[in-house]
Amino acid sequence: MKTETATFAAGCFWGVQAAFDGVKGVVKSSVGYMGGTVDNPTYEMVCTDRTGHAEVVHVVFDSEIVSYKQLVEKFFSLHDPTQMNRQGPDVGRQYRSAIFYHSPEQKKIAEAVKKEMQKKSEKTIVTEITPAGTFYPAEEYHQKYLEKKGLKVCH
Repeated sequence: MKTETATFAAGCFWGVQAAFDGVKGVVKSSVGYMGGTVDNPTYEMVCTDRTGHAEVVHVVFDSEIVSYKQLVEKFFSLHDPTQMNRQGPDVGRQYRSAIFYHSPEQKKIAEAVKKEMQKKSEKTIVTEITPAGTFYPAEEYHQKYLEKKGLKVCH
């Protein structure tokens, strides 16, 4: 097994995590926070929209089964990448659309997929592509939230 890490922000992290968990080749996922200015943020702090963090899903995947490109394409299918700092009823910078890359190769792939998605969209895709920073895991009650509640995701 050859594992790599990918980190995506696509609105509220519960449904995004459940969707990625359903992808063959995803070995493990965690929800948490990335991209902000405060160390060890809590959910309550991130919800103030003052820490700069995004709600993210940190995915460990077997690149011999699923490619990073396939995961980026899945990411774009899970949310509306044309909405600035919101997804549906969730509003704030913590709900922004972002890809946090872990290598120059991931950056290149993310930019290429975004460019392809832009060609198919009438609206501007606002997804940020930025270097991965420190990943702060969310509180335990957020991990696998929909699974714990017996809820399904439709992606």
